Amino acid sequence: MQVRLLGSVEVVVGGTVRPVPGLRRKAVLAMLGLHPGQIVSSDRLIDAVWADDAPATALNTLQRHVSYLRDLLGAKDTITARASGYQLVLGDEATDVLAAERLIRAGRQAADPQRTVVCLREAVALWRGRPLTGVTTLRWFAEQADRLDLLEHEAVRSLAEARLELGEHRQLIPGLEQLVAERPLDEGLHRLLLTALYRSGRQAAALERFQQLKRLLAEELGIDPSPALRELETAILRQDPALDTPDSSARIAVAGPPVPSQLPLATRAFAPRVRELAGLDAMLADSRAAGTMLITVVSGTAGAGKTALAVHWSHQVRRSFPDGQLYVDLRGFGGDKLIDPPAVLRRFLDAYGVPGHRIPAGSDELAALYRSVLADRRVLVVLDNARDAAQVRPLLPGSPGCAVVVTSRSRLTELVAFEGAQPVTLGLLTDGEARDLLARRIGADRTAAEPAAVDDVIALCARLPLALALAAASCVTRPELAIAEVNRQLRGSAGPFGALQSVFSWSYRALGPAAARLFRLLGLHPGPDFTAPVAASLTGVPVAAVGPLIAELLGANLLQESVPGRFGFHDLLRAYALDRAGDDETAAGLAAADRRLREHYLHTSVRAAMLLTPARQPLTGLAAAGHAIEAVPADRDTAVAWFHDERQALQAMLRRAADGGHDEHVWQLAWAVQDFLDRWGHWEDQVANQLLATAAAGRLGLPAAQGHAHISASTTYARLGDHDRAQDHLQQALDLFAGLGDCGGQAKVQYQLGWLCNRQGRHGQAVRHARQALRLYRAAGQPMMAARTLNSLGWGYALSGDFVRARPRCELALAQMQRLGDHAFQAGTSDSLGYIHHHLGNHELAIAHYLRALELYRGHDDRYYEADTLDHLGDAHRAAGDPAAARTAWAQAVDILDRLGHADAGRIRVKLAG
Repeated sequence: MQVRLLGSVEVVVGGTVRPVPGLRRKAVLAMLGLHPGQIVSSDRLIDAVWADDAPATALNTLQRHVSYLRDLLGAKDTITARASGYQLVLGDEATDVLAAERLIRAGRQAADPQRTVVCLREAVALWRGRPLTGVTTLRWFAEQADRLDLLEHEAVRSLAEARLELGEHRQLIPGLEQLVAERPLDEGLHRLLLTALYRSGRQAAALERFQQLKRLLAEELGIDPSPALRELETAILRQDPALDTPDSSARIAVAGPPVPSQLPLATRAFAPRVRELAGLDAMLADSRAAGTMLITVVSGTAGAGKTALAVHWSHQVRRSFPDGQLYVDLRGFGGDKLIDPPAVLRRFLDAYGVPGHRIPAGSDELAALYRSVLADRRVLVVLDNARDAAQVRPLLPGSPGCAVVVTSRSRLTELVAFEGAQPVTLGLLTDGEARDLLARRIGADRTAAEPAAVDDVIALCARLPLALALAAASCVTRPELAIAEVNRQLRGSAGPFGALQSVFSWSYRALGPAAARLFRLLGLHPGPDFTAPVAASLTGVPVAAVGPLIAELLGANLLQESVPGRFGFHDLLRAYALDRAGDDETAAGLAAADRRLREHYLHTSVRAAMLLTPARQPLTGLAAAGHAIEAVPADRDTAVAWFHDERQALQAMLRRAADGGHDEHVWQLAWAVQDFLDRWGHWEDQVANQLLATAAAGRLGLPAAQGHAHISASTTYARLGDHDRAQDHLQQALDLFAGLGDCGGQAKVQYQLGWLCNRQGRHGQAVRHARQALRLYRAAGQPMMAARTLNSLGWGYALSGDFVRARPRCELALAQMQRLGDHAFQAGTSDSLGYIHHHLGNHELAIAHYLRALELYRGHDDRYYEADTLDHLGDAHRAAGDPAAARTAWAQAVDILDRLGHADAGRIRVKLAG
C-alpha cells in the first residue's frame, strides 16, 4: 500500500492503482502524504486545502474526506485521528517520495559507482510526470511540486555524473543535450556535457558549447561562467590528460575554494630517508597506474622520525593533490585523550566549507558525507600517530584519486590485511644517514674536525633521529661546545630510550632558568599546539618576554613550529616536560600555572564570544583575571579564527576544569564557547559542555546559570534531531526559572519552545509559546526581546499560512526594533515581512522589505543571510512578472554562496536555469 505523489495523486493497494476523485480529497491525501507519520493539524489541512476559500463547514467536510480516503486505502487505521489533526500511517515507504529520497540518499553514499547508477535510476523512474498533478492549482501544493521537481532534477544530474564516471560519455550526450535545451543556464549540466563531448573526441564541439553558454550568460544575466567551468574550458584547450580519467574530470568541476592545506611545516632536522622516500614515490605511482587509492602505514619506534618522514614526503608530492592536503594528529600514544574519528571528520568537513547545519550527528552518516565530499577529488590525507586500525578506518576516503599516509608505533596489521595498506617500517638510521643528519645541522666543518666524537654521538644516541636532532641542537646553540662534550653528557645511557632520556635531560639542563621553566610548564597545556600569548599566561610573564624563551626552545629542538605562530612538541617531550614539572615545580606553583591557563582561555573566549554575537547579554559574575592577558581578539574575524584554532584546547580545558572541581570556570567557559560551537556545527562538543555546565551550576547553587545551560543543551539536541531530550531540557529550565520567579528566564524558555515546535512543523503550538514568551518578556521589562518575540509570533503565523495575522505583528516588531536600535534583528524581521507580502500577493512591498533586509545584512557583513534574502528577492521579482530582475538577484546569491562554498548555490542555479 502506497500513496503516489510523483505524478498524479493516487494510491496503490495490492498492486492496483486507485485514482482519487475530487480536488479537495486529492489535496487532503497529498498533504498527509507529504508529512507521513507526522500529525498534521486540522487547521493546517484546511489552510492548505481551501486556502482563502474555506467554508464554514470546512472541518466537517475534512472529516468526510478523511473517511472516504480510509475506505479507499482499505483500512481505518491508515489515517488515524489525533487530538489536533490526522496522521498517515503506512510504514517506512508510505509514499513514492519517501522511496525516491531513500534511493537518492543510497546512491549518493554508495562507494561503488555501479551501485550509484542502479539506485539513482530506480529513483528517477518513480517520477511519472509533474508531481502532485491534480492539486497544483492550490498555491501551497504548487510550491511543493516545485520542490519535488528540483529533487528530480538533482537526481537526474547525479545519475549523469555517475554514468560519466563509469565511462558512458558517448551514451550520455543525447540525453544531456536535451536536458541543456530544457535548462539552458544550468552550468552543472553544461559541465557534464562538455566533459562527455571531449571524452568522445569532440573537442571543438565542447569548446563551442562553452562559448554558447558564455554568450547566453552575458546576455541574460550579465555574468561570466563560474570559475569551475572556466577551469574546465582551460583543461579542454590544453588537452589536459587528467580529463581522460573519470576521477579527474569530476575534480575539475569542483568549485574553487576552500582548498585546505593543513600540512605542518617540514622540520629542518629531517633525517634523509632516501630508501623510504623512493619507496613511497613508487607506491604512489603504482596506485595511480592501477586506479586505486594509496594507503600506507609508516610504523616504527618512538622517536624514529615517522612524522618527519610523512610530512617531508607529503610536502614533496603535495602538487599531485590539487584538491587539498588534510592533516591530523590522532594522539594515539600521547598522554592526551585520543581524538575519536567523528571529531576528525567534522574538522575535515569544516575544512571543505561544509556548513554546520549540513553536518550529520551519526558516525556512519559523517563518514558517508566525508567520502562524498572527497569523491572525485585528489586529496592527500595524513593521519599521524594512530593508535589502531579502528581509529583510521572511518577516515579513509573512497576516491581512487586520494592517498592516505598513516603513522603509528604499531604496524596496524589489520589495515594492511583488509584495506590493502602498504607498510613502511622505519628502523634506526644507518651510520651514514646519522652522520649526514649531524653534518647538515652542526656543519660539515665541525663534524669533519671531530670524526671520532661524531661516531660516539651516533652510537650513544642509538642512531635514533629524535635523539640525534636534540644532540645536534645543543651543539648549534652553543658553538663553543666541542662535540666530545656531548659524548660525556650522554655516557651511561643504554639503548634508544635510554639515549632519549639522556639527551632530553642534557638539553633541558642546557636551557636558561626561564626557558627551562617555560618548557616544563608547557607540559600542562592540553591542546595540540599553542601560541605565545598562551605561553605568556601559563608562565605569568609578558608576551614580549616569552618570545625569546620560545626561540631558545626552538633552537634546542625541544619545540616545533607546526604552523607560523603556533608551537608544539613531540609527545615524548611533552611527557618529559610533565615529569620535570612534577619534580622541579611546587604543587602551589603548578596549581597557579593551571589557574592562569584557565583564566587565559576563559577571558579570551568571553571577549571572542561578545565579538561573535555583539547583541548577546554579557556574562555576569566573571571574576577578574589574576594576571594580564594579552593579544585578545580585536574584531569578529579574529575572534572566529581564534575559536577555530583553539577549539581542541578549549574543550580539553573545560574537561580538565570539570575533573578538577573548578565549577565556576566550567559553566562560564561553556557559556563563552556555545555560540561558536552552535554556528559551526560542533554539536557533540556543545552537548557535552552544557551537560557539564548544568551539573557545575547546580553544585554552585546557581539556578539561573543552570537554566540557561539547559536551554543551550536543548537547542543542540534539537539540531541533532533528538526532540524528546530537547523538550526535557527546556522543561527543566522552565522549572528552574519558575522557582526563581524569573520572568525573563521563563520567557526565553517559551521562545525556545516555539522555535522547537516550528522545527517539528507544529506551527500552531509554536504560536502559543510565542504568545507566552511575549507576555513574560513584557512583564520582565525586556522590550528588545519582546520585539524579537513579536517577530517570532508573526513568523509562526506566516508558517501556518495565516499571513493576515502575521503581517501586523511583524510590522509592529520592526517599528519597535527601529525605536530600540536593535539592528541585529531588523534584517530578519524585514525578511519576514518580505515573505508575508510575497504570499499576500503584495509583490512591490515584498521587494521593498527584501531590499531593506539586504541593506542591513550587508551592513553587518552577514554574507549567508544576504544570499538567502537575494534568493527570496528573486522569487518576489519572478512573482511580480520581472524575470530579468529575478535572475539578477539569483545570480548575485549564487556568486556569494559559491564564495562561501555553500550547497544552496546548486538549488538557486536550478532557478536560474529554469
